[in-house]
Amino acid sequence: MLALGLGVSGFPAAAQTQETSQNVSELWLEFLRARESGTEATLPDFSYAGYRHAETGVPHVDGKVFNVCDYGAVANDGKSDREAVLRAIAAATRNKGGIVFFPKGRYDLHAEGDDDTPIEISCNNIVLRGEGAGTDGSEIFMERPNPPTDPTKMYSSPSLFMIRATGPKPKLAEVTGDAPRGSFCIEVNTTKSLKVGEWVSLELLNNDPELIAEELAPYTVEPKWSDLIKHGVRIQDFHLIVKIEGSRVWFKEPIMRRVDAKWGWIVRAFPHLEEVGIEDLAFVGNFREKFVHHKDWYHDSGYTLVKYNGVVNSWLRRCRFTDVSVAATVIASANVSVYDCLISGHTGHAAIKAQGSSRVFIGKIDDQPAQWHSCGVSKPSMGTVLWRSKTNANSCFESHASQPRVTLFDACEGGFMRGRAGGAVNNNPNHLAGLLFWNYEQTNEASPDFDFWASDTPYWRFVMPGFVGFHSRNGTPTTFVQEQVLFDESHGKPVSPESLYEAQLELRLGHLPEWLVTLKKESSATTSRKP
Repeated sequence: MLALGLGVSGFPAAAQTQETSQNVSELWLEFLRARESGTEATLPDFSYAGYRHAETGVPHVDGKVFNVCDYGAVANDGKSDREAVLRAIAAATRNKGGIVFFPKGRYDLHAEGDDDTPIEISCNNIVLRGEGAGTDGSEIFMERPNPPTDPTKMYSSPSLFMIRATGPKPKLAEVTGDAPRGSFCIEVNTTKSLKVGEWVSLELLNNDPELIAEELAPYTVEPKWSDLIKHGVRIQDFHLIVKIEGSRVWFKEPIMRRVDAKWGWIVRAFPHLEEVGIEDLAFVGNFREKFVHHKDWYHDSGYTLVKYNGVVNSWLRRCRFTDVSVAATVIASANVSVYDCLISGHTGHAAIKAQGSSRVFIGKIDDQPAQWHSCGVSKPSMGTVLWRSKTNANSCFESHASQPRVTLFDACEGGFMRGRAGGAVNNNPNHLAGLLFWNYEQTNEASPDFDFWASDTPYWRFVMPGFVGFHSRNGTPTTFVQEQVLFDESHGKPVSPESLYEAQLELRLGHLPEWLVTLKKESSATTSRKP
């Protein structure tokens, strides 16, 4: 079909020619046709995920260096370095940015007697940097666990590091016009408080039964889903304003869920941090027991290392997480890149996830111990891309309920089984519309008629996921109940393009960015780095 003249502006001719000799996805061809005609495609456009919409790579920041050893830290002495690190971060904050640098060695940031609150970063342009995440690099040690802030909630232990923005979130405008999925423009009742170059949150919260039924179609709400019934459909999608004309506002990114103005969509302020990074560090906990899911707070969250909350255009890269309960979580943020990271040591509770965030890129994560919940999404996340990541055959993808939507697992590998995607029953379903698996390689044993709307447990509910090129390393892959999937193209055989994210990004930009070409070729999470 490409050879018959399906030329698309910006898509390299060489790439088009190469596709013709391979098992080209029909849904990809349809996406190309829709792009050319300006119509809505079946596949969402995931190409805007990641730092600065993936158009440029994460920079190597050159700024003022705040060496933690200059503020009293002493590597490998078995004593707490927490106060020294706090002093270094405070100095970088007064400077309105800088590199908080950890020379090679181990730094204990939660020793006996240390405070149990997170080490916070609340300033733009701060980078935590080490000399590599290998055994001879820079190691952040969490010697003791953090007890929960609420003893009744096993997940409430504070993280060791918290990058967090604070500030008011007033309503700025009401949406007055409908907008299709994939469009970039909304119509509002006022633009008085909106400005080009500012980030905002496009939001919806409505429990009208008609809207809930639309969101769950073809399924119906279940009585125990109290959050959806009481509070309703919840969407928070963060966007960058690029143009305002009259009552119309244009975003940098496409809208990934159709906007029907009658349901009461609004635009809200989004206080945030920018250009905050963590790189070339090993984060080592002290969890060395055999993990038991929901045994107690110690197992579920005692060693939680990193959380981002309210950040944009930020990153976590080339890091190692060893013997941890929870590695890293990106909360209520947008266009954050987490990539080239290794999880090792004892199995813990959770790996890396986007939680209530927009367009987070999670790429080349090697979850070696197979965390109980491997990499994935939770809460009203939108447009998350999990790219070329892997876990073991005894684990699975993660989708932790509370209304995530439009998620791409792209050229990933691991087990495929029930029971590892989390979420309380009252927060079901596990995932709403738009869950897509592209060339997912199953590594555990296959099973027939895999059930995405389980009748034998209340914990497994997915609204019509889609599959393209789902295949198995062991031959015949798991089969699905076809009435429960939106599409299942080329089952058992990978398709071309190998990566949907790469293909969509190359289509949009006219080339594949060098940062992604490099990342695809090499991994360096445990490589020693120069200061």
